[in-house]
Amino acid sequence: MSRPANPVTVPLADYSPQHFLLAVVDGVATVTLNRPERKNPLTFESYRELTDFFRACAFDDAVKSIVVTGAGGNFSSGGDVFEIIGPLVKMDTKGLTAFTRMTGDLVKAMRACPQPIVAAVEGICAGAGAIIAMASDMRLAASGTKVAFLFNKVGLGGCDMGACAILPRIIGQSRASELLYTGRFMTAEEGERWGFFSRIVTPEQVLPQAQLLAKQVAEGPTFGNTMTKRMLAMEWAMSVEEAIEAEAVAQALCMTTADFERAFEAFANKVKPVFRGD
Repeated sequence: MSRPANPVTVPLADYSPQHFLLAVVDGVATVTLNRPERKNPLTFESYRELTDFFRACAFDDAVKSIVVTGAGGNFSSGGDVFEIIGPLVKMDTKGLTAFTRMTGDLVKAMRACPQPIVAAVEGICAGAGAIIAMASDMRLAASGTKVAFLFNKVGLGGCDMGACAILPRIIGQSRASELLYTGRFMTAEEGERWGFFSRIVTPEQVLPQAQLLAKQVAEGPTFGNTMTKRMLAMEWAMSVEEAIEAEAVAQALCMTTADFERAFEAFANKVKPVFRGD
């Protein structure tokens, strides 16, 4: 489980990852899981490189939002059975704990990443793939999409990579419990009805629509969007009174930005504001 040979040490627009595709256009970085012949499974190396990428996003002001998708009509089938699960059955407790902490680091990196993340989900989205979709800030589904947190299907608990903490907050405790205890597939229609997906579109439109949503976010006030993401995460552990106070401080900081002044000037001049991220 060595580190990727190509760590993120350059601007993301110039970065060439080894284990996924990356394109940066108009402030939107599109990450494509790219092993379509196997439904885009993850490996030890891709876990780490994705984690490094999301951590690097905090240091690249040119990237305003992120889209995550999969190649070949599927999002991701999860951890590669032969490249991950096979080696795991031979590891001791120390090695297994190092692995599970490493996979959890990907979710931590996605949540700590200041840019909002949109998942464009199509086809099969299972196991760690379902976790990546879950850890994103927004999710669009193609019709026919199926999502499964299938950890118990391979003899494990549903408590993987933060699923027991995050999934109930998205779809509710009972529905999350059903999915985590049974490992069954959730249809796109269920996912939309339960709030996991914002909407369902055609397979041809899921990536363009996700990129459009990400572009709309990217055109907004960068500092304000970053603060919104941070507050959405931090306020899980706050009382309403604590949250109101935290938001008062956060919003006061947003009011010190040049983008806030630009918005006022644009309103006064009856034009659309153009935010610059400062």
